[in-house]
Amino acid sequence: MNILIVEDEPEIAQLIQLSLEKEGFSCSICRDGFNALQVVQQQQPDLIVLDLMLPGLDGLEVCARIRQKPGAKDPYILMLTAKGEEIDRVIGLSTGADDYFVKPFSPRELVARVRALLRRSLRQGGQDRVYRTGHFTVDIEQRTASMQYNSSTPETLELTTLEFNLLSTFVSYPGRVWNRTQLIDKLWGSDFFGDERVVDTHVARLRKKVEPDPANPTFIKTVVGVGYKFEDPVI
Repeated sequence: MNILIVEDEPEIAQLIQLSLEKEGFSCSICRDGFNALQVVQQQQPDLIVLDLMLPGLDGLEVCARIRQKPGAKDPYILMLTAKGEEIDRVIGLSTGADDYFVKPFSPRELVARVRALLRRSLRQGGQDRVYRTGHFTVDIEQRTASMQYNSSTPETLELTTLEFNLLSTFVSYPGRVWNRTQLIDKLWGSDFFGDERVVDTHVARLRKKVEPDPANPTFIKTVVGVGYKFEDPVI
């Protein structure tokens, strides 16, 4: 697994690199956001450890640009923040980070976070299922999803890895009510560290891609005081 570390502080970048390479990962380092975007296109990393505060182009903008133009791989992104308060900013802007981590950090915990993210890909292997509802078709093996609305031609959905996993979860259990804890366990597993509100961020991003009116969801409904449920007749 190839990991790109985008961190302008040499000591922190080296600590992350040594911690991950000790566990068998292959790592490279970028010091600024513009260079990171070039390396992402060239190397197609599996995961990016991305600092929020970078010279030239900050981590939020780097993350947003990667999600707007994914390459052959759609990498997981672990965002590093210097203060806990910045987490609210990261979540609120919904830029597409899969997880976040506050400095200073334990190298052991960082490795655990990275492994938890990469394990999502491994858990998808060996599945051969296609889920169909009235408007959606999700192929787990091919990792493709399409949507057909009002008898139109099916539209292929451009989803991040986490958005695909989230939609797959919803479509595979239409009508089921999911709370945040259940969705975290389904998507991140027992190794999740962080704020449960990250679920709301990813639900909001998914709604923007699948809902005719994201402000008034047709498919991914909020169950007040509980969580979310997916509503669409099963074919």
